[in-house]
Amino acid sequence: MSTNVFTNDKPLSTLAVIRKTLMGAEHDYTQGSLRRAIVLLAIPMIIEMGMESVFSLVDLYFVSRLGPHAISTIGLTESVLTLIYSLAIGGSMAATALVARRVGEKNYRAAADTAMQTIWVGLAVILLVSIAGLWLAPQILRLMGAEPETIRVGTPYTRIMMGTSTVIMLLFLINGIFRGAGNASIAMYSLMLANVCNIILCPVFIRGAGPIPAMGLTGAAVATSVGRGVGVLFQLYHLFRGKGVIRLTAASLKPVWTLIRSILSVAWPATLQFIIASCSWVFLAKLVAETGGHNASAGYQVALRLVIFFILPAWGISNAAATLVGQNLGARDTGRAEAAVWKTVKYNVAFMGFVSLLFLLLPGPLVGFFTDDPQIRSVAIPALRIISTGYLFYGAGMVFTNAFNGAGDTRTPTAINFVGFWLLQVPLAWLLAKGLRMGPTGVFLAIPIAETAITMASFAMFRRGRWKKVKV
Repeated sequence: MSTNVFTNDKPLSTLAVIRKTLMGAEHDYTQGSLRRAIVLLAIPMIIEMGMESVFSLVDLYFVSRLGPHAISTIGLTESVLTLIYSLAIGGSMAATALVARRVGEKNYRAAADTAMQTIWVGLAVILLVSIAGLWLAPQILRLMGAEPETIRVGTPYTRIMMGTSTVIMLLFLINGIFRGAGNASIAMYSLMLANVCNIILCPVFIRGAGPIPAMGLTGAAVATSVGRGVGVLFQLYHLFRGKGVIRLTAASLKPVWTLIRSILSVAWPATLQFIIASCSWVFLAKLVAETGGHNASAGYQVALRLVIFFILPAWGISNAAATLVGQNLGARDTGRAEAAVWKTVKYNVAFMGFVSLLFLLLPGPLVGFFTDDPQIRSVAIPALRIISTGYLFYGAGMVFTNAFNGAGDTRTPTAINFVGFWLLQVPLAWLLAKGLRMGPTGVFLAIPIAETAITMASFAMFRRGRWKKVKV
């Protein structure tokens, strides 16, 4: 599927560019048209991120027929899984930054060695988390403010999802390697394959078919885990048997401690960056459940799934900035790296502006796809409208964050996230929801306010330009 086309940058028609992108071609992003480079990277990255969000939407679609406790379980478990996603995304960011830098230097052997060492680091971390999740599933739901019936119904689901978090880590981590190498299409196809499996297996395991018994909510966890596992097998095949610039061999499996230390120096701030953000979202989910009950929690989770569905493609666009910054810094072209960021900002803000209008004007039909419960809808619809008011800022902020991370400057966005989420968003949400007795609405209002402040701080730090001097 993958074709190595690190050759000259001949002009191509729009359809030819799209076709080449979807075929799995690799490109040299240190030269040629930036607009074309962004398109080549963004199309598969948008599809990849969209496919990741489909996991949650498919599970929610089938599970929503099982009642509010099942919906609440998925939402609360997903909120905790964001901590695992943070570990995975942090490792993925480190992989993208380091692999892209080596590819920009045209040092493909070092890029392959870096790829393998990031996998070892990710596996070592996530195995501990998986064991803890298996053991503490009911305590996790209780800590999140779940009602006793939700804990009883949801514990097997949470246990499976937490226990199989290794596949989540590998899926994100290996996709980060492919993105750094400039072959985002492999990442896209791995998520597409995983989703096809999930869509087929979800109704089978939930409702039962032939010799397979109906598992209800637990079946959704089994289907999702199997689907992601198939996606990981596809990735590993292309890492070891593919034709791209990243080709692992038996010799690559040996741990290289100097590389591991370098990876950790980039990965731990990136991981902390997303943990800081994820923990704040866990706190918000808990605050909504405490102030509004299980119907408010279900409504918030429906809204959040829709928000994530549209934010992940925007994150895919912004991921193009990480690869372009990493490769062009590796090629010592800081001017091209900066120009790529500003052009990506323009495209992402335009996309998020469209999504904002969609959520402001048509929240009812969007929510209605998942539930017709009037109590759940009464929370989900205003949540969508309020959160979407900050979408233009979200679009720009994502790109600046990915630019820092792609440069290996993972500490700057980590510091910004700590101030924005824990010194602004969390205290403000608590004040509005409990102090001013606004309930869940207060939580929703705190989200766009904090995200806007975070984007403004990121813009200021990006203009200072320290990210151009980071060595990885």
